Amino acid sequence: MSVLTRDEAQTRAQLLDVHHYRVDLDLTTGDETFGSRSLIRFTARAAGDTFVELKPETLRSALLDGEPLDVTTLDGNRLPLTLTEGEHTLRVSTTMRYSRTGEGMHRFTDPTDGESYVYTQLFMEDVQRVFAAFDQPDLKAVFELSVKAPEGWTVLSNGITEQQDDGRWQAAPTPLLSTYFVCVAAGPWHTVRTEHAGLPFGIHCRRSLAAHLDADADEILAVTKACYDRYHEKFEEPYPFDSYDQAFVPEFNAGAMENPGLVTFRDEFVFRSAVTVTERQTRAMVIAHEMAHMWFGDLVTLRWWDDIWLNESFAEYMGFQTVNEACSDLFPDTWIDFGVTRKSWGYEADQRPSTHPVAPDPEAVPDTASALLNFDGISYAKGASALRQLVAWLGEKDFLAGINIHFKRHKFGNATLADFIDNLAAATDRDVHAWAEQWLRTTGVDTLKPRVEGEGLDWKLTVDRAGSRPHRISVGVYDRDALDAPVLRERHEIDVPQEAPLDLTGPRPALVALNEQDLTYAKVRFDETSEYTVLWALSDIPDAVTRAVVWNSLRDMVRDGELEPATYLEAAHAHLPQETELALVQGVLGFARTQIADRYVTEEERPAALATIGEIARALLRRTEDGEEPGLRLTAVRACIDSATTPDKIASWLDEGTVHGGPELDPELRWRILARLAVLGAVDETVIAAELDRDPSATGQEGAARCRAGLPTPEAKAAAWSALFDSDDLSNYLFTATAQGFWQPEQAELVREYVPRFYEAAVALGDRRGPAMAEAAGRYAFPAHAIDADSLALGESHLADDAMIPALHRKLVDQLDDLRRALRVRG
Repeated sequence: MSVLTRDEAQTRAQLLDVHHYRVDLDLTTGDETFGSRSLIRFTARAAGDTFVELKPETLRSALLDGEPLDVTTLDGNRLPLTLTEGEHTLRVSTTMRYSRTGEGMHRFTDPTDGESYVYTQLFMEDVQRVFAAFDQPDLKAVFELSVKAPEGWTVLSNGITEQQDDGRWQAAPTPLLSTYFVCVAAGPWHTVRTEHAGLPFGIHCRRSLAAHLDADADEILAVTKACYDRYHEKFEEPYPFDSYDQAFVPEFNAGAMENPGLVTFRDEFVFRSAVTVTERQTRAMVIAHEMAHMWFGDLVTLRWWDDIWLNESFAEYMGFQTVNEACSDLFPDTWIDFGVTRKSWGYEADQRPSTHPVAPDPEAVPDTASALLNFDGISYAKGASALRQLVAWLGEKDFLAGINIHFKRHKFGNATLADFIDNLAAATDRDVHAWAEQWLRTTGVDTLKPRVEGEGLDWKLTVDRAGSRPHRISVGVYDRDALDAPVLRERHEIDVPQEAPLDLTGPRPALVALNEQDLTYAKVRFDETSEYTVLWALSDIPDAVTRAVVWNSLRDMVRDGELEPATYLEAAHAHLPQETELALVQGVLGFARTQIADRYVTEEERPAALATIGEIARALLRRTEDGEEPGLRLTAVRACIDSATTPDKIASWLDEGTVHGGPELDPELRWRILARLAVLGAVDETVIAAELDRDPSATGQEGAARCRAGLPTPEAKAAAWSALFDSDDLSNYLFTATAQGFWQPEQAELVREYVPRFYEAAVALGDRRGPAMAEAAGRYAFPAHAIDADSLALGESHLADDAMIPALHRKLVDQLDDLRRALRVRG
């Protein structure tokens, strides 16, 4: 299939004005394909040749201005058109194929009750899998959708949909939208409806999750309404669509998608097992993130994909900030979780060979395949961090004023980075253009380190910077009290680079904490005295955001080879049992388990690392025996399971159906225990099958696949490998679950023969199944446990493969860089 180039898009945008799509879908034709008819009304500004995109199973007919086109001229995904100047209509009739990969029109049959659901994910190029379109973001048009669905189904779309007398569902015409925003979700949905601010609001899920959605409906709708109201306080342009629906859909590849009026979410956000408050907060943030897109992305849309950060960075920043403001009664400080989980994603992406500026040059995004690679920690987390720093430097008042100018000037249209910066500049006297060049057009992470000089009671503090960006940061200066706990002496807001050192009076500081409110994007280091203080008194630092910055610094130091992994584990062992912020406990334990224990220590050191993690988890269990901190206890239970090196304790939990002192085991914990027992060789297929009988849900199917792939037998590994790479029967989620079970550090010898087989198998899979599955193969099926020079050399030898699709190549570049880093950390 041909990808669309930026030059082709510009040429077509100069030629065409697209006015209106009439799309008719028939979802009653079976489980494999559906019918699609589209009528496109458009104007050609001059005579010329162009093309319309589609990826049909069968192209039945195409008529331009009533005259048949030769369907055999369809070349890949392009049907050529020769146009005269003036008005035109194009009618296209096709049969389209449902996907099982989360792209185009995805079809899912729920194993719990046999009900089927379909939904669209049309991002980037996948509208072509559903109907014919001039598929680029700057050819906006009105869309009018009609859907024929099986009896008993409800059809959702971007606008209010109504069932007609003939059984079809008609959606209200949309405002001007880009093609990738069109959305249909159809099936026997369970629905909770309400009204807010004069608009219909609805939340929807498959029927087997009805009880779980009902249990959380009040919270989901409360968050939705609170964020909606807060955005109307921030933005002068009102919400631009006729309704607000949120559909939690199965086997969704992303966290969510901002389809105007019908946001789709992965239905893991309908929690069927116990979760922590940070996981509920994540759901709230995603709700806020997608709602922010209604303005930034949907109302005003990028012109070309080099400006995807304008969508994602803005929504990421607004998501965290708005939940912090509007939902503080439920979630006290979202920025702690951002610092621990999201920001580290940006730091890691920005230090790989595949790094790119937040706002790359247009020439660096020449086509849609290149653009797809930029949906990463830079476009989301680093971009959001840059915007947070911009607000700290510019002030929120001027920032929002510039945003509102942007919305007013470009509503229902398209805009570029230059437009955005010009509109910000119109609201302030500060040099926003220079700031943008320094922050948005550069790559890499600056490093800040304090230098304290002087003697007696007079000291000077200089912040040394490795890098080129300006930073406005908060600096905390701490003494130690009689119990050696850090006590804040003073706090300063400074600009880096400094015009002059900061004068300090008093004893030499025990701790100088740079960026302690986490307002900038930079790695932070410590002077010698401060490093000693944080290693021995970290849990006593009074502010949780500052502790998050410190933990991130220690994490970066391990990754950069400046701190021994064992020292990090010692600090976690010393301080996590006293930590009060759940997001920090989860973040530190997650890094310790998945990076230190699995990658940064040697095979000989791994048992000791797992033992330390287990000791931390048991200390947290003892602390939470009173039941006052259920989220912390759940986190500790999960860590106990994941770090178990012998089966007895967790097997007894499974047998008894409960952890001693609670909680009782829900499906998530049962499958987690079973997966670990499978890796340890303590269960067999009989036990897995019995658990699947107990929980035959989609999540149960994934749990069983993960367990079966994790069994330490040659037969289990051969079967899992065949399912992954020798057939295309696995859906995206079952593929991921199988891949997650396959590679285990404990089973390195057993799977050694598969390491060199991975590359050819992944390349072939990417060619057959496309970018979503190629990305899944590179992310989950990569032999990440194999930390040795031979594995690195093997991987590097395959990167020259020109046949590898870009999504897989990018993922392997990142994986191999992580492997290279792990080898350096091991020394």
